[in-house]
Amino acid sequence: MSTPETRRAFLQIHFCVVLWGFTAILGKLITLPALPLVWWRMLIVVAVIALVPSVWRALRTMPARLVLAYSGIGVLVALHWLTFYASIKLSNASVGATCIALGTVFTALVEPWLAKSKFQPRDLLLGVAVLPGVALVVGGVPEGMRAGIAVGTLSALLVALFGSLNKRLVEHGDALTVTGIELGAGTLALTLLAPLMALLWPGEGLAFELPSTRDSLYLLGLALGCTLLPYALSLVALRHMSAFAAQLAVNLEPVYAILLAIVLLGEQRELTPQFYVGVAIILGAVLAYPLLHRLRRIEHPEMLAASESKGMVD
Repeated sequence: MSTPETRRAFLQIHFCVVLWGFTAILGKLITLPALPLVWWRMLIVVAVIALVPSVWRALRTMPARLVLAYSGIGVLVALHWLTFYASIKLSNASVGATCIALGTVFTALVEPWLAKSKFQPRDLLLGVAVLPGVALVVGGVPEGMRAGIAVGTLSALLVALFGSLNKRLVEHGDALTVTGIELGAGTLALTLLAPLMALLWPGEGLAFELPSTRDSLYLLGLALGCTLLPYALSLVALRHMSAFAAQLAVNLEPVYAILLAIVLLGEQRELTPQFYVGVAIILGAVLAYPLLHRLRRIEHPEMLAASESKGMVD
């Protein structure tokens, strides 16, 4: 029987998932290219985390080897966000959200290797089940958007990689401190990467120009409203939910993102019914993931803020 706390947690986590769904929408609305967009987003979040005294106290006591490990994961986080928003810029928010749904599938396949957990044959079946959906999605978008699918798929793979590594290491550090280290390292990595990208793609506006007033407001919404706010709220909500309910909720993020893209951006005019059939197959497999596993507890809900794909519950 559900309690008032459980019902409140259910509403809170779905509110968080809707906020996460807005990341794709804001990524499309912000006119900055992917690299400065991600750089500013990470910098804002890191600046806010740096204002928390407990983060600095925890950082001083953390072994250097662990700081380096989290920093390496942070580089993967930065590359994930970079490829996620690049996918949206190359296609649209619906395509980017669909690709990121593949993160759960990739996680099922790579987590046993990286997190030293037992491989489940049913996870392989999950991966096979989405292939027809991927084929339909690719065939259901204009040819000019297919590069966005390729980049989005790479972004989903990066989710699986850093998510599995986080699951292996997260218990060794305070959640907010770990987030600060990872996003700080990611910001530094993008700063170093910027000159190389400017050299490879000249004239694409990849320098860290100041955002316009409109983009600045969107960036604040992205960093504070779609990252820090759901981060804090999810920590409260997930303490009162079953792992199954949490996994199911976070797997709905691409659904919310696609619905928001249709309502706010009118993206259904750019895509064919074949695309949405493929989306249904992919999301069906992703939403079935909790049913394939006996989810007894939430391992590390504090790491939910680290990615667009929040399939970090096991």
